[in-house]
Amino acid sequence: MIWLSMKLIKAAIALGSNLGDSLITLQSAIETLNNTPGIIVKARSSWYQTAPVGPPQPDYINACAILQIKLEPQQLLEKLLEIEIRFGRQRREKWGPRTLDLDLLLYDNLILETPPLVLPHPRMTERAFVLVPLAEIAPDWVHPIKGKTITEILNNVERSGVKKWKNY
Repeated sequence: MIWLSMKLIKAAIALGSNLGDSLITLQSAIETLNNTPGIIVKARSSWYQTAPVGPPQPDYINACAILQIKLEPQQLLEKLLEIEIRFGRQRREKWGPRTLDLDLLLYDNLILETPPLVLPHPRMTERAFVLVPLAEIAPDWVHPIKGKTITEILNNVERSGVKKWKNY
């Protein structure tokens, strides 16, 4: 299937890391994304230090990015997973520590529910570590299911575990 005649589509992703040199990994992941055919990084949020969700582990560095893409949703997900593996991602435990985590949050206004991919990301509206950086670069993007902007959704989420990274 060709999505919208393959015009440029806007997508939002979340990035996170808490193993290794996280800042270098995340900066390199942004460069890798921008050098991937069919993907242009249009905006990146500040870096944020965030408390982990799940088992005991180091804090994360998180950010969000807005992409312009010429890829179908499944193709974009596959590229994100390939990049995670390239940066040493190993899936050992749910919500465990990781060298790189890339989550597809939004793909234009698409609502999709398939076994490998659910859009919009099903837990994004509960996670300050996603909403704070996303609101920085896409405050007026309307969540296609909630019908509220990212800023409006963020206003109802506890965000005490999220602070701007000390170096940025």
